[in-house]
Amino acid sequence: MRIVITRGEDETLPTSSSGTVIFIEVMKLARVQFGPGKVSQKIQIGSFTLAADVTQAEGGEDTAPSPHDYLGAALGACTSMTLRMYAARKAWPVEDVITEITLNQEDGVSKFERKIRLIGPLNEEQRKRLLEIAEHCPVHKTLKGKIEIQTALEP
Repeated sequence: MRIVITRGEDETLPTSSSGTVIFIEVMKLARVQFGPGKVSQKIQIGSFTLAADVTQAEGGEDTAPSPHDYLGAALGACTSMTLRMYAARKAWPVEDVITEITLNQEDGVSKFERKIRLIGPLNEEQRKRLLEIAEHCPVHKTLKGKIEIQTALEP
């Protein structure tokens, strides 16, 4: 993660006590372009190459996870990572965290369902605290927060 501090007067961005606007870059550049299938996409993020596609019913060939699958996987991975780091810092006996995510739409509302299974000899207080911590994973906070998407055509 890179933190860039710039001067500005946009009060919607986080600011320090001196009024300096703080811009936080939270992900690497993702470059997406056509893949080999009907609608499949090749995704390049740093040195990693991924693919995306949709089901045959949606016009694709079902050769890779869908964009929504990646969105759910991002929430699940971030949840498990956050809990793993917190448990390690507390020296709690977490052997594994299994997070399952589903996403459905109902009446125009996207609804994630997140099920977390904590493996290890944790007491009830530790389990309750880890459930609270799951609400603070960065992807969860991004999805629940204000989101803006700025789109521009390049020449």
